[in-house]
Amino acid sequence: MTDHEPDAREAGAVTFVNTFTVHAEPEVFEKEFARTSEFMARQPGLIRHTLSRHAERPGQYVNVAEWRDVASFRAAVSHTDFQPHAGALRALAESRPELYLARLRRDGTAESGEPPSEGPALDGAAGAGEGI
Repeated sequence: MTDHEPDAREAGAVTFVNTFTVHAEPEVFEKEFARTSEFMARQPGLIRHTLSRHAERPGQYVNVAEWRDVASFRAAVSHTDFQPHAGALRALAESRPELYLARLRRDGTAESGEPPSEGPALDGAAGAGEGI
């Protein structure tokens, strides 16, 4: 949707999507994830994240995290204090981490009840990594 694929350094905000298949009790996983979330919330560049559990399969989760840029994300997951969190989650679940650069963004009407603004906003390209 753009004339060129921007390189990760110039692309701006990224979305990290991590799908989990949990082989422990869901409550145990959620508690451990909450500890990881507390750590990540203190990292520069994290905008927000949401952990969601599948509506019909309680052992399936997805975490969607928005980061200011690739460098902030990579710094957070490379931090030595993150490694114990990653290990604890790996002990409870298999994960499939993916890092994405926005291509199209559009607001809906659910929050305001007003029609969305004119036209979508277009952004950047793709990458990968491990994290929350």
